[in-house]
Amino acid sequence: MAKLISKTYGDALFEVAAEEDKLESHLEEVEAVLDVLKENEEYIKIIGYPRIPVEEKKAMIESAFKDKVSDDMVGFLTVIVEKGRFSKIEEILNYFVERVHEAEKIGTAEIKSAVELSEAQKKAVEDKLLTTTQYKKIIAKYSVDESLIGGMVIRIGDRIVDSSVKTKLETMARELSKVRLSN
Repeated sequence: MAKLISKTYGDALFEVAAEEDKLESHLEEVEAVLDVLKENEEYIKIIGYPRIPVEEKKAMIESAFKDKVSDDMVGFLTVIVEKGRFSKIEEILNYFVERVHEAEKIGTAEIKSAVELSEAQKKAVEDKLLTTTQYKKIIAKYSVDESLIGGMVIRIGDRIVDSSVKTKLETMARELSKVRLSN
């Protein structure tokens, strides 16, 4: 059900933005709203509280976002409140971000390495990803995982490229455990 809600409202926002040729500006606004919501997690709970009248909730949305995002975005958030779906706002907005990234051929890569990568190494990884994928732009999220020993693990969507020493050692150990020694 939650997936259906995020898809329904996310698709509606996407269609309006695409129709008005405002995908990029709406994407920036959605990311800004998501940042505000992440910094103020209680806000979602307050707006979702059933004893607060809808008109008061709408006033809270307007006071929080008016003059910070477009009237279209404030209107969208107000509709979400009116329909009683504000508890799902993050899922809805994240779905919209995914749709825009898909339409604009923007990939998000999670890159784990055993050590911190230099800027030159990061650029080389991103350039390689751009040449080996269909994406025009890569949003790279780097992290360090010392348990990898060496190499890196790259995840884009449901695809994983694992060139870590840890995985290679585990694979070798599995293969060696299958070998039977004979006299």
